[in-house]
Amino acid sequence: MSSLFAWCSRRAGGLAMLSTIALAYWVISSELEAQRYGYKYQATDSLSAPNHNPKGTRIWLTLFSYYCLLIHVLVFAFPLRSSWAVWSITRSLQKTARSKSLKDFKFAHGRRGSSTSLSSSETLTSSRDLGSSSSSEAGDLDVELYAEKDIAPDRIIHAIIIPNYKEENDTLRETLEVLASHPQARNTYDVTLGMEQREANADMKAALLINEFAKKFRSIDFTIHPSDIPGEVAGKGSNAAWVARKISEKYSIGQRKDVIVTGIDADSHLSSNYFALVTTMHVAHPETANTTLYSAPIIFDRNAHNVPAIVRVADILWSAAGMSGLYKGSTIAPPTSVYSLPLELVDRVGGWDCDNEAIGEDLHMYLKCFFALNGNLTVRTVLSPVSQTNVTGGGRGKGIQGIITDMRARYKQAQRHMWGALDTGYALRKVVEIWRERKHTSRAFRPLHTSMNDASDIYVPQSQIDGVDSEAAPESGIFSDVVTDTLPGLDYERIISLFHRLFEAHFLPVQMTILIVASTIYLWVADGTKDVHGVMWIYPICNVLRTLGFLEVAVYLFLYENFHKTCVENREREMSDAGLLKGMHFSRREAKTNYIDYVMVPLVAPIFGSIPCAQAQICHFWTLDLVYTVSKKVTRKRGKSLSVEAMV
Repeated sequence: MSSLFAWCSRRAGGLAMLSTIALAYWVISSELEAQRYGYKYQATDSLSAPNHNPKGTRIWLTLFSYYCLLIHVLVFAFPLRSSWAVWSITRSLQKTARSKSLKDFKFAHGRRGSSTSLSSSETLTSSRDLGSSSSSEAGDLDVELYAEKDIAPDRIIHAIIIPNYKEENDTLRETLEVLASHPQARNTYDVTLGMEQREANADMKAALLINEFAKKFRSIDFTIHPSDIPGEVAGKGSNAAWVARKISEKYSIGQRKDVIVTGIDADSHLSSNYFALVTTMHVAHPETANTTLYSAPIIFDRNAHNVPAIVRVADILWSAAGMSGLYKGSTIAPPTSVYSLPLELVDRVGGWDCDNEAIGEDLHMYLKCFFALNGNLTVRTVLSPVSQTNVTGGGRGKGIQGIITDMRARYKQAQRHMWGALDTGYALRKVVEIWRERKHTSRAFRPLHTSMNDASDIYVPQSQIDGVDSEAAPESGIFSDVVTDTLPGLDYERIISLFHRLFEAHFLPVQMTILIVASTIYLWVADGTKDVHGVMWIYPICNVLRTLGFLEVAVYLFLYENFHKTCVENREREMSDAGLLKGMHFSRREAKTNYIDYVMVPLVAPIFGSIPCAQAQICHFWTLDLVYTVSKKVTRKRGKSLSVEAMV
């Protein structure tokens, strides 16, 4: 029975899609049959209802109609929530940009020096395995409130993971340059490049970059992720898992509570505000510091002007999906691409998963933390958008063929995003698991590098650790590294909210398309007949909700203009102060050209939403594997840029 449930949970999206199609077919075919039967056996009174009125038809038609209404309510609610989120985030960004307290905090590192941190030259090492194979507090940050606190910024260490595979040297170098420009980088950033054994000369690429940036971070290192680990699927998640286990060895039990792990993409540009804000929130909320995940909005502001409008809008709406949970008061706020979490939380959940269900590692890690805490995960919004690049196939300047090339590249990324529908099945299995264990709230876990590959091994039986005080115990003995605590009970409200968001992400695109088409056909078939089932009032409401939903998307795009402008101005100012402005890409939006984006919205929804979502869910019936491909990135123009092969 459990194996059947596991199989069905992994195909939940596909099963839901087939069930909705079957329901629509039954309703439409029943209506056609009722009309034929009714016309044949029509009563003498032409105004009377048809005699054929099976009870089953009424039940299924009522279910179909009310489900159609529910889907349209969700279609109406999502862009409304996204519009509110982008408006509130923009206001908070403008306030944060003007904060003198935050600026003083960032530059305090340079004035204080770091008596507790080692220099880069002292901590720089090569990989030891070189040759071996949510309670969201979004928007709650007011840096003025923390200005008088003794934050001791050098106490917090930021372990930054950059998983990458066949990324261009310039892409990685530019990302490291941006990080190195931060005032606090020299004292608090431990950077690790997650290289892949599958990439030729990956160790040489990493060594060259490390030599270049050795004196600009607290430490910089690299790992080589083996390509032959059983059960692993190539991707960002498996790479991050390997890096996390390696860096876990660097920190003692005493240090771990103040180490924050941040995973970023190879092309992610983070403002110094990002780490300053994470530090202040971590210190200002000690009661939830080690059960908090920090999430930031993303913005595509480097090459948006060089990709087709339809690709640009697809990425704008993708960022809308990420921001829709980051407003103040949101209880569910999954991260998109870039996020931070304390090392103790990484220890608690056993690090990142590496199987084929974890290809969307950001959402998957969020779910893993969420259920490990019985739904009591705290998520705080970092009011510092992460600069990203739009996916491109290199089609700029190549006419229609170039547009098709870029659209194909974006479709592959959309398919990878939609492959994350597997996370809904993962969540279904986890909620059953925590329900069964709801009475056992005592937990014990060890540092990540001491646990086995199986995440279930991170928990130590309570019977073996009774009487052990993990805080008071010296760093010796068999249980000296064990952390114990007691979890709060299940938070049912947050769990329900989580499944609502998962439904929006993995089910709504396909369900909406099916029901729009099916309801249109049903109304055409039932046109002119009497409403004997009393459900026809629903469809005019659905039409209104659908129209309002599209109008709300236009409102979102209008609000996004100010968000985009604010982000670009802030990044340009910071790059200028850091001396990195020359050659840096900035995509500005102009009113006279933006109208094209609004026109593209109706095309984006099916091409990069419904179709790849349906394709992924159908494919899940025979395979859960997806080949991970690296998207082309835009980088600064440089006078000289030598490849690793040339250096070798």
